[in-house]
Amino acid sequence: MAKGAFDGLRVVELAQWVFVPVAGALLADWGADVIRVERPEGDPYRALATQGIGTDGGGGVNLSVALANRGKRSVALNLRTEAGRAALDQLLESADVFLTSFRPGALERLGLGADELTRRFPRLVYARGHGFGARGPGADRPGYDSSAFWAQGGMAHVLTPPDRDAPIGQRGAMGDRNGAMALAFGIATALLGRERTGEGSVVDVSLLATAMWTLSSDVLAALAGGRPRAMSGRQGYVNPLVGAYRTSDGRHIQLVFLEADRYWADFCRLVGRDDLATDPRFADLRARAENREACVAELEAEFAKRSFDEWKELLGRIDAPWAPVQAVEELLTDPQVLANDYLGEVVVEGGPRYSLPNVPVQLDGAPPALRRAPEHGEHTETVLLGLGYTWEQIVELKDAGVIP
Repeated sequence: MAKGAFDGLRVVELAQWVFVPVAGALLADWGADVIRVERPEGDPYRALATQGIGTDGGGGVNLSVALANRGKRSVALNLRTEAGRAALDQLLESADVFLTSFRPGALERLGLGADELTRRFPRLVYARGHGFGARGPGADRPGYDSSAFWAQGGMAHVLTPPDRDAPIGQRGAMGDRNGAMALAFGIATALLGRERTGEGSVVDVSLLATAMWTLSSDVLAALAGGRPRAMSGRQGYVNPLVGAYRTSDGRHIQLVFLEADRYWADFCRLVGRDDLATDPRFADLRARAENREACVAELEAEFAKRSFDEWKELLGRIDAPWAPVQAVEELLTDPQVLANDYLGEVVVEGGPRYSLPNVPVQLDGAPPALRRAPEHGEHTETVLLGLGYTWEQIVELKDAGVIP
């Protein structure tokens, strides 16, 4: 593996499920030694396969776990025992980052609260991901992306069409993976700050805040005293040249002609409708807004004359913002996805090959090399030996139920 930006940094990760573990995986992508501390019975996410993701299609590999934990090492410790906590303390002595998803109450009971660890290890970057924030009445509530991000964060409300009697459901781990990017960014920022000051920082990212950041345009509208508009297709826009139009074979093309006057005449010529360009009802943005229904009707009729593939070929001739509305499976063969290495391959010696989405960040034109995720507790003995434990002591820990 090529040298990464975080080579030489050690991250001790005490986390479960998706949000915070994905942040750890992103750090591991760029070279950090991420030691994942799991319970003896393992992260419950290892046993969960939902939405068709998991072991299906992975050649026996749980792809969900692989995406969230690639490139890490795994240590299984019973932190409810004195010996388990002592082993964790030794790990923390060598750590640059402590990364956790545990709630404040649990961390305090384990002696792992932010005040305690930053007092003991002043250079430590203490990073925590949570559902609802580190303060306030909801600080100790359990939070998943479907509750803190999707429901309480306003996502379900603004994305549900007004004619539905129940909120739409979210796709798997949307908030988790977005929040993980923010958490990894916060850790990188804190590490840079430590280089300049010699002191660590406490980094906080919540799923609730991630939702609000994602919905910044709607939050700004609310702050200005307005009410965010529910948008469905083109109905939320005054500009008919922004929205999805249905093709003759039932697919859709998304137009995003925000500078509509800039593109209108060229578009009309492209589709052989010079009459629309000279029609006074559609002369400029204001006129098209005033005659929006008529303009939309003309465009709908025009799009219905050609197939999805025909529209893609035709619109490829104009320098204007548009895109095909694709299914996820079409991304796997999308020329832009392939050309930019947005899918990576994990090669396991003596095991299966499988693909995962790469981190969307690239350095010098390339994503980081993907490495496999560890098996539960795979590196327990190796890490303990590195901390100075003898084989006799490791056997004693096994006998005492401290490690599996």
